[in-house]
Amino acid sequence: MRIQKCRICRSEDIKLFLKLGDHPLADAFIEASRLKEEEVCVPLEVCACQECGLIQLNHTVPASQLYDKSYIYESSITQMGQKHWTEFSATAAEIADLKTDELVVDIGSNVGVLLKNFRDRGAKVLGVDPAPTIAKLANERGIETIESFFDFETANQIKKEKSSAKIITATNVFAHIDDLHMLMRAVDFLLAKHGIFIIEAPYILNLIKSLEYDTIYHEHLSYLSLKPMIILFDKFDMEIFEVQQRDIHGGSIRCYVRRKQNSISDISNIIRDLLELEHRSGIYELSYLKKFAIKVSDHRKKLMTLLRGLKDDGRIIAGVSAPAKGMTLINYCGIGTDILEFITEKSTLKIGRYTPGQRIPIVPDKKLLELQPDYALILAWNFSEEIMENLNDYLLAGGKFIIPIPEPRILG
Repeated sequence: MRIQKCRICRSEDIKLFLKLGDHPLADAFIEASRLKEEEVCVPLEVCACQECGLIQLNHTVPASQLYDKSYIYESSITQMGQKHWTEFSATAAEIADLKTDELVVDIGSNVGVLLKNFRDRGAKVLGVDPAPTIAKLANERGIETIESFFDFETANQIKKEKSSAKIITATNVFAHIDDLHMLMRAVDFLLAKHGIFIIEAPYILNLIKSLEYDTIYHEHLSYLSLKPMIILFDKFDMEIFEVQQRDIHGGSIRCYVRRKQNSISDISNIIRDLLELEHRSGIYELSYLKKFAIKVSDHRKKLMTLLRGLKDDGRIIAGVSAPAKGMTLINYCGIGTDILEFITEKSTLKIGRYTPGQRIPIVPDKKLLELQPDYALILAWNFSEEIMENLNDYLLAGGKFIIPIPEPRILG
């Protein structure tokens, strides 16, 4: 469905600047028995609101379609990911002055990786996630999880059965939600008087600076910056009082939100500094965004020139890891089985399936060592250092890695 109004300010003045073509759903990995079935493909196009500045997709795929039983994304189980979630819980608990037995609710909690860290600190925890397969896994791992979308009805249920929440988190989820006003009404209702709401998501400044266009897919409806978020929270008498930047997912921003207070003396100076940086960067200027779109097209040409050149020389290439961002990359660039023999994965939920769109088989990581292709394209480039360390035997045997973002380069 094509949107008519901005998701934050409701302005109809939204301008298209990037078209990536029609794409299948990035996390809809295909079972072998369903290879003959036709996939749903939806335009992947990005526009910018000329009023509040929110950068967003102009087509919405129904959430019930995105997060059905075929949704099998698991929160990062890399060492980098584990360290990140441990740091997140420790920092949030300190800022919120979280006490033992106070409630932490995670929206889009996945398998409960973040909540486990809060539970280990003595908090009561509750996850909310609509994906049946993922919610079941979380409950089996001992993290109580409601299989539901987070809305006012769910917030009301939690408040009646548990309590208000001292902390509500939405990590890599806030930007997935189409009706942000509905979300904030529910958050406002469930949040304790002195509670905090914490958002973390890839930061649009990093996305554009480092050409991270593969981060764009149908789940990611919004590409966040401070200016439009401040406008949204103001509508609910809330304010961002602290912002932190983190390296995870190619560069993320973490915002701490509370109910407005009379004093602004404790509001971090980084908020003012980042707002100035956003305006200086040009992300609120359509001409600047259109230049980014040209760079995206140029990147595709560079990457495909490299890959096709290797294939013409008789080289064998595989892919490593199958994240959602990788599906944007291979489908936009047209990287199919004529380029990649297979893609390896650690996630047992993905092994044995095929990638959406290009339908490349997904096999265990050990196949990289057994078959020893000449090159391996790392699709989860944001974890490339850890991936290369884990697959060092492949390098020692003469293999080479290709890192696609921000510029295609070969390591080995």
